[in-house]
Amino acid sequence: MARLILSLDNQVLAEYNMTKERYTIGRLPDNDVRIDNPAVSGHHSLIINILNDSFLEDLNSTNGTYVNGKLIKKHALQHGDVITIGHHQLRFSDQQAPETEQDEFEKTMIIPTGQQNADQLARAERLADKAVAAAAEDRGVRHGHDDVAESVKLDPEEAAALKDEVPPPPKEVPPPPKKEEMAQPVAPVTTMTGIDPILAPNALPLAKLQVLSGAFAGRELELIKALTTLGRPGVQVAAITRRAEGYYIVHVESGKEGDFPLINGRPIGAQARKLTDNDVVQLAGVKMGFFAA
Repeated sequence: MARLILSLDNQVLAEYNMTKERYTIGRLPDNDVRIDNPAVSGHHSLIINILNDSFLEDLNSTNGTYVNGKLIKKHALQHGDVITIGHHQLRFSDQQAPETEQDEFEKTMIIPTGQQNADQLARAERLADKAVAAAAEDRGVRHGHDDVAESVKLDPEEAAALKDEVPPPPKEVPPPPKKEEMAQPVAPVTTMTGIDPILAPNALPLAKLQVLSGAFAGRELELIKALTTLGRPGVQVAAITRRAEGYYIVHVESGKEGDFPLINGRPIGAQARKLTDNDVVQLAGVKMGFFAA
């Protein structure tokens, strides 16, 4: 079943299961998909469903109807198309559509392991580690964690000795529990990332990239690997590394010296850069949104 997913500024507002033949989109209350915004005409657009095909038509709206960034009058909708009406977006999702287009995106933008330069990826890993360490050091300075005992993690007696304090009395060791009081072992819970949430309560949630421009607009890629390499060799390549502290993007190579990927319109430079929710990544001419789960 085809669906429309209404969003504004990357925030999902509503979803519509398309079970009828006709769906009108507009500002007035009698529309099937109502978008109450001055930039939207009273009856802005129309979607007609015929068997397994869906067709979008602009109803002579004031501000026009756009699909994947292009102004249209009539358009045959495809899985993943992003319709822009005023300031809102409607993503068309067709569950019956084959995944060949997603595969084509992966073939175009994702660089397989066998085609990656090991030295370049090792460098990217080192830069990410350096950025993580720098961020941790910066947090320590900002929070005043400059105490000698804390920085070298001394035990309480050693720390007290440095401060000329009386060491705290040793804690009493409780007697071992009786056999009948011992709790039964609990099997660890395995998540989709293979991490036991009891052992790692602060495990990093998965994030994704969503293509915002070009022929693959609307396509999504979950960042489930420790390192994902994206781009076009000889044009521009970057790696996104997944750390416990977050996701970091690192420039790997470019066809021109100093041609770095952009984050929110600014070059990331030669160092690793931490990604934050709603960042816009521009790589090899393709804009992608980074969204934390």
